Amino acid sequence: MAISLDQTAEQLGKILLSCGWHLTTAESCTAGLISMTLAAVENSGDFYTSGFVTYSENAKIRLLGVHPGTLKQHTAVSEQTAREMVQGACARSGEPVGLSITGYAGPHGGEDGTPAGTIWFGWMLPDGRDEAECHQFSGDPKSVMEQGTQFALQGLIKRLRQIAG
Repeated sequence: MAISLDQTAEQLGKILLSCGWHLTTAESCTAGLISMTLAAVENSGDFYTSGFVTYSENAKIRLLGVHPGTLKQHTAVSEQTAREMVQGACARSGEPVGLSITGYAGPHGGEDGTPAGTIWFGWMLPDGRDEAECHQFSGDPKSVMEQGTQFALQGLIKRLRQIAG
């Protein structure tokens, strides 16, 4: 049986609370779904401090400090952009843990030929490492957004569990 977004967010909250870590998020293609999911968790204010919704390239540059050259050379849907988004969110919020998500939820992909459903994820970990991963999802835009949110949260849980022991 599949675990719900709410259950995943609760699991993440428990890990963050037990370790005393705080989280920030930087979202593009999910347009705030991750923030909304986290905010619905009991005591979310004790582990989730801020979320940046940067749907446009200009917002990524202004709010998160993504380099214009990164967007020009690699596009907004790339490993480099996902990493710069999470680094920028953590730098601006002062939090040690972050996640970013940037992709094409659909129904269309990128002008560069990147297909709809392509999403890059970035995670900043409390030990100072950042990691990125790409995944391809299928379905309508809402379904892709939900799948991306689940993948982002589960990816952070997996990484934090490795650190927390």
